[in-house]
Amino acid sequence: MKFGIFYEHQLPRPWTDDSEQKMFQEALDQVELADRLGIDYAWEVEHHFLDEYSHSSAPEVFLAACSQRTSRIRLGHGIVLMLPGYNQPARIAERIATLDLVSNGRVEFGTGESASRAELEGFNIEWTAETKREMWREATEQVSNMLVMDPYPGYQGKYFSMPCRNVLPKPVQRPHPPLWLACSNRETIHEAAKNGMGALTFSFVDQSDAKKWVDEYYDIIRNDCVPIGHSVNANIAMVTGFSCHEDAEEAKRRGMDGFRFFGFALGHHYLFGAHKPGRTNVWEAFENARGAIPEEGGDRGIGTPDELRGHLQGFADAGVDQVIFIQQGGKNRHQHICESLELFAEKVMPVFKASEEERERKKQAELAPYIEKALARKKFMPQITDDEIPEMLAYGRDIVEREGVDEQARGGSFSIPTKDPNAAAS
Repeated sequence: MKFGIFYEHQLPRPWTDDSEQKMFQEALDQVELADRLGIDYAWEVEHHFLDEYSHSSAPEVFLAACSQRTSRIRLGHGIVLMLPGYNQPARIAERIATLDLVSNGRVEFGTGESASRAELEGFNIEWTAETKREMWREATEQVSNMLVMDPYPGYQGKYFSMPCRNVLPKPVQRPHPPLWLACSNRETIHEAAKNGMGALTFSFVDQSDAKKWVDEYYDIIRNDCVPIGHSVNANIAMVTGFSCHEDAEEAKRRGMDGFRFFGFALGHHYLFGAHKPGRTNVWEAFENARGAIPEEGGDRGIGTPDELRGHLQGFADAGVDQVIFIQQGGKNRHQHICESLELFAEKVMPVFKASEEERERKKQAELAPYIEKALARKKFMPQITDDEIPEMLAYGRDIVEREGVDEQARGGSFSIPTKDPNAAAS
């Protein structure tokens, strides 16, 4: 089983002038440490306007910074908001490819929709549950095409359209970085499998539920998968809390509040909160509700190395490919996060790493014929011929030809008629 760390860039109040700077710099230090320790993935969200819960509005910038301080850890968008109202699809393709280039091919391309009022209405996105999924599908499929096709033939869709363009640059990983879908329930896990995508499962489940979800996911991969992209990424990841210490009570003291705040702030922005942008104090509301929020322990990744081994072994036995730790939550301290990662890497991770290479090899060999059949079922966007590629006239030449003015010298200067007879452009 592989392991990842996860960042919302949470920043509970009160804030000082350097709070955000300190938080980002500490997160970079943590990713650098995780890379040295052998953690496999660093995942970063994209959110907007979610005070205290997530200050991660430009994940591509943070991950690019991570790429220059690390050498092996995979850099995951967990996730890019795919609705065109958030991100124009060609801009997503350009950013993903550029990050893949500067990281030497270490990008994981997670996708999703978002479901918060602050974000959807903040970007004036008109949606229903059905149209939101349609927008995600349209954008995700076309971004995959843009990362591969030379040139991209163009597209006239329901929610997004653009003409033929060669979307540049192209990524290191071919045909494109592995695709993932954010999943919050069994339905979206099934959706990920049907589309040949990894399932980033952002719900907290016990091992018995994990086994059911994993079995259903891989059954669909084997029998009903039609890839949305140009490859199949058969992987299922699940999140858990994280705080590791030799003393179980100290592990709770260091990590419990952060994990509980994570869930509370999520509920505040998505389910039950009343929020005034820039003014509502989410941490204060959490403190007032703390007594009613149940504690978590070893069954949520918070405890001693022995407790974490038992907790994680259940996921490994269920067939989970990756466990992602929510370690940067609430007011969890940077020093404690680093100490937890170091203790985990020393006393827990080696148990799962010992057989990982062989497990992965067997899995890929077993799935290979099913993936081949899945790719054969996909209807790929046809590549246009050279004769079909439209020719564009530069604006200057377009004006010249429209106005009937001859070009003075090919590749040289020419005059463009203007309202001012004394004005010219070269």
